[in-house]
Amino acid sequence: MASGGGYGDPNQKIDYVFKVVLIGDSAVGKSQILARFARNEFSLDSKATIGVEFQTRTLVIEHKSVKAQIWDTAGQERYRAVTSAYYRGAVGAMLVYDISKRQTFDHIPRWLEELRGHADKNIVIILIGNKSDLENQRAVSTEDAKEFAQKEGLFFLETSALEATNVEAAFLTVLNEIFNIVNKKNLVATENQGNDNPATLAGKKIVVPGPAQEIPAKNMCCRS
Repeated sequence: MASGGGYGDPNQKIDYVFKVVLIGDSAVGKSQILARFARNEFSLDSKATIGVEFQTRTLVIEHKSVKAQIWDTAGQERYRAVTSAYYRGAVGAMLVYDISKRQTFDHIPRWLEELRGHADKNIVIILIGNKSDLENQRAVSTEDAKEFAQKEGLFFLETSALEATNVEAAFLTVLNEIFNIVNKKNLVATENQGNDNPATLAGKKIVVPGPAQEIPAKNMCCRS
């Protein structure tokens, strides 16, 4: 398992770089989830993301140093041109909707289709129902989301970036799964072998026999 670790030592030797993308409609809290994970921050007056940005955080997973490079994009249609570059080299994806806005959940199949159209087919995906603090305004039941996740072979958690609930757990679920795939040597990243560069997985061919996203029961605990 990953140790929470600090928020990165610039002199630390990096063993792996994992690119993870955040996708979903505008205003579901993608940037807040990223800020909570990367900097442990939450801003009440968050502005809409323009274009694409990414942040990193380095963690230790089974004594290896893993830099998570988390990419965030605007959910608006007018930025959709960035898609192929945005998904290129991603080994993990977080598909985010807002539990208080049904439409954001109804759009998830479209986002998933886009993701699967552009990303490697073995990418590790987690479905995230954000804003679980808005329980009294809930428009998407946990059961509906869990059923969709199981049907599509996704991990699933409900999070609250505001209350810092399950944000860490969601990222660690994805990063641990990617790490396990790498560790099983099912993920081929040969380009950097034999030199001192980090084994950057971005842009490499991923070869994983069978489904990459099996859902272990323990990861489906979802909500406390």
